[in-house]
Amino acid sequence: MRKMYVGNIPYNATEEDLRELFSEYGEIESLKIIQDQFTNRSKGFGFIEMVNEEDAKKAIATLNGKDFMGKSLTVAEARPQQKRRGFDDRRSGYGGSMGAGRGRR
Repeated sequence: MRKMYVGNIPYNATEEDLRELFSEYGEIESLKIIQDQFTNRSKGFGFIEMVNEEDAKKAIATLNGKDFMGKSLTVAEARPQQKRRGFDDRRSGYGGSMGAGRGRR
């Protein structure tokens, strides 16, 4: 476990702000604040991956619940991403092909 979920990030916080905070606990491999794809505005959460597992555990223990720019951060081990259903998934897999049964009335 080196990847962490970070929630309740202030909307005006930058990735550089988070990098500065988390780098006190070890070397950061990757850092990403998730943004809305249409507005490019922060969704208020992100993911940080540390190089060292022990550093990640230390960061979780220390920073979970810590005040950051006026908000209390949620820091936890990241869970594996669940597959989200997309357009292609809706077209197949539920009772056969599209159009089946059409044409006869």
